[in-house]
Amino acid sequence: MKEQKNDNSVKEDAEGLGRELTFFEKYLSVWVAICIGLGVMVGRYVPVIPNVLGEIQYARVNIPVAVLIWFMIYPMMVEIDFQSVLDVRKKPKGLLVTWTSNWLIKPFVMYFLFWLFMTKLFSPFISSVLQDQYIAGAVLLGSAPCTAMVFVWSYLSDGDPAYTLVQVATNDVILLFAYVPLVTFLLGIGGITVPYDTLILSVVLFVVIPLIAGYLSRNYLIGKYGESWFEDVFLEKIDTFPTAGLLLTLILLFSFQGDKIINNPLHILLIAIPLVLFTFTIFSIAYGWSYLWNLDHDIAAPASMIGASNFFELAVAVAISVFGVASGAALATVVGVLVEVPVMLTLVFIANKTRKFFPRYLKGGS
Repeated sequence: MKEQKNDNSVKEDAEGLGRELTFFEKYLSVWVAICIGLGVMVGRYVPVIPNVLGEIQYARVNIPVAVLIWFMIYPMMVEIDFQSVLDVRKKPKGLLVTWTSNWLIKPFVMYFLFWLFMTKLFSPFISSVLQDQYIAGAVLLGSAPCTAMVFVWSYLSDGDPAYTLVQVATNDVILLFAYVPLVTFLLGIGGITVPYDTLILSVVLFVVIPLIAGYLSRNYLIGKYGESWFEDVFLEKIDTFPTAGLLLTLILLFSFQGDKIINNPLHILLIAIPLVLFTFTIFSIAYGWSYLWNLDHDIAAPASMIGASNFFELAVAVAISVFGVASGAALATVVGVLVEVPVMLTLVFIANKTRKFFPRYLKGGS
């Protein structure tokens, strides 16, 4: 929540603490651990719940998860002043960071790390067939930058809402043209078909609809109650939406995969290790570059997190369509989903703690 800062909050920002944390955010690591465990237990012992909810989908996009993501995204969308969207063109460096890290660095780092771990370091534990499939699933993940959850990571790290929107939108446009050539080149296979219904529906659900809802409600509420009420009362009331939606999403995602986690823990771990290393590597590259370029923190943080997180709906859909639902490639993309939230929350924590090393984000410089 971007408010007019008083002296105390300015001091907090200078110390790298950012906006005041809610009760849930202060103990987020505890809630995350509880929700992960609860999700696994629900999937294992009450499978009817994930089985029913898992079937509620359209174009391979799970609708209950989509609703929870709306709760997480809306608070950032409602903050967007559309004049600030036009101002993004005055600060192009952040876009260059995210475009370069997403499309010229990220897919190749993912391929290299999984080739190294699967065919060299972990080869005694994984058959050659599964090695290739795990690499394929990882490449499908690494070639698709995040569309939805990055708004949550940006919000939790006090990112610039308008700039984040433009970063996501431009990456989605590039995705339309670059995804298939990149995957084909790295995996050396043809016949890959992007499920455009999944891609288009995801953009509509996670960008267009929340953006329109935020724009209309912002204008209505400011017109009816005034900007002061909107900033000080309404935004305060919805401040817990992202965290609550995130925790419920964790329960749901881990309940969907409860059996796989319990029945195949070794391979889950072996896939997760290079995925975690990859996420930290891409974030570090983009975040370090942003620091060296003297970018403001509210641009640097989301620019780095877009590349570190993935468009998992698209990756899972392609893995299933090309390799099959029971394939190693599909399993690798699913592990990517499970690993992403806890790891990204760690990166949010790091970004918030290192804010003091960046130019003051309140100044709005480039």
